[in-house]
Amino acid sequence: MTKAPGIATLGQLKKAGYKSRSVKDELRDNLIEALRNKRNVFSGIQGFEDTVIPQIQTAILSRHNIILLGLRGQAKTRIARLMVNLLDEWIPYVAGSELNDDPFQPLSRYAIDLVSEKKDDTPIAWLHREERYGEKLATPDVTVADLIGDVDPIKAATLKLPYSDERVIHYGIIPRSNRGLFVINELPDLQARIQVSLFNILQEGDIQIRGFRKRLPLDMQFVFTANPEDYTNRGSIVTPLKDRIDSQILTHYPKSIDTALRITEQEAKISAAQQGVKVHDLLKELIEQVAFEARESDLVDKKSGVSARLTISALENLHSTAERRMLVNGESGGWARVSDVFGIMPSITGKVELVYEGEVEGIANVARSLIGKAIRKIFLKRFPDPEKIKRGKGKTPNPYATITGWFNDGNTVDILANATQADYEKALIHVKGLKDIVRQHQPSDDRCEQALFMEFALHGLSECSQLSVSTLSGNTQFKDLMGSVFNLDKFGEEEEDNN
Repeated sequence: MTKAPGIATLGQLKKAGYKSRSVKDELRDNLIEALRNKRNVFSGIQGFEDTVIPQIQTAILSRHNIILLGLRGQAKTRIARLMVNLLDEWIPYVAGSELNDDPFQPLSRYAIDLVSEKKDDTPIAWLHREERYGEKLATPDVTVADLIGDVDPIKAATLKLPYSDERVIHYGIIPRSNRGLFVINELPDLQARIQVSLFNILQEGDIQIRGFRKRLPLDMQFVFTANPEDYTNRGSIVTPLKDRIDSQILTHYPKSIDTALRITEQEAKISAAQQGVKVHDLLKELIEQVAFEARESDLVDKKSGVSARLTISALENLHSTAERRMLVNGESGGWARVSDVFGIMPSITGKVELVYEGEVEGIANVARSLIGKAIRKIFLKRFPDPEKIKRGKGKTPNPYATITGWFNDGNTVDILANATQADYEKALIHVKGLKDIVRQHQPSDDRCEQALFMEFALHGLSECSQLSVSTLSGNTQFKDLMGSVFNLDKFGEEEEDNN
């Protein structure tokens, strides 16, 4: 309902013809209208259009309480918060009531007494949909008093009331969210005895506090979220509670690179000062591929998952890595480089959980390996596969022969972390045959874009075991694969070799 400023009493509300609806009916009716008008209520949610969203809509149409089950970073909480858009913009309630009492069906003793005394003169206030959302992160220290309520001895003393009077009750966050949407995140983290306190709310729609023989039929839509890992590691949802949650909906990670790219672009916070940093689509795709590789890696704990936050943070770090170099060189703008992708490692190391074998390998080495696998995967999509050419035994001319031959002659390419754009291009242009292979398979008239693909080709060849690449302190060196076994690199004996 639209807020009516002129309606300030129960009598005026009656004359306006207002009719109360339950929250679930409200959500259902507004969803029906949204579907008929092709209005997207869950804007900003990418990749769930044909899977999760239709199931949520079905649950709402069925007036169900919902649990969203999925790994971290799968937009579970955001979906729950967006459901507020399906509530009426404004609803009337008894002014001063702590339970958002419906003027036609008051619940609290305060509202019941006020309506009984004032009748049509009962003062009415208006509640916006944004104020009808309650959320609680489940932690082991959450108590029944936090969620449901408890007797307040201070209130009893102040009002000079016995503990048997319901007016001494201090209501918890759930009753205070009456006539709204309430979300409990990470439900398995609630202790079993606390979960039991939710039984009556979900099934009978009422609560019990400290033995008070009072039925309080709350009008609410519940949404719970949980991670499958929690069922075995940190806790579990007690069976009777699961049975009372009507619809269980499984979320998932993006199923394609394109969807993942849209999510990252949408969520990454790139400051206005970083607009001068140009990040090619190649590098954006590379970041997303790192996440896909992590989700498939045997070294990464699949039960924990690899959050979409990894790629969001990684894109932000990529911009900042390039920005830092430009600031050092006094440049006002420029392109991010393939070697800058190694600047996203802090975004990887803090966001993946490793299995035992991964812990032995070390998080830094695992992160480098994931970046390397991502480079290889994308390289083989954009350039010929060196292994296939090799297996052809000369039937197809080797387009990389000139490049590898140049390195076999003892030449190296050094790309320094803080190299200017001019020095960066100069280091790459000397590689015989490199510019030709890029022109053939990734043609571009932009000199900076050409340089980017030239560097990418070198990284790709190293990941396909055609060249050797070494990194130290952000500096990168390419050289002959076999020669690297016998020669010390100019960066020193502590170099880290990816091959």
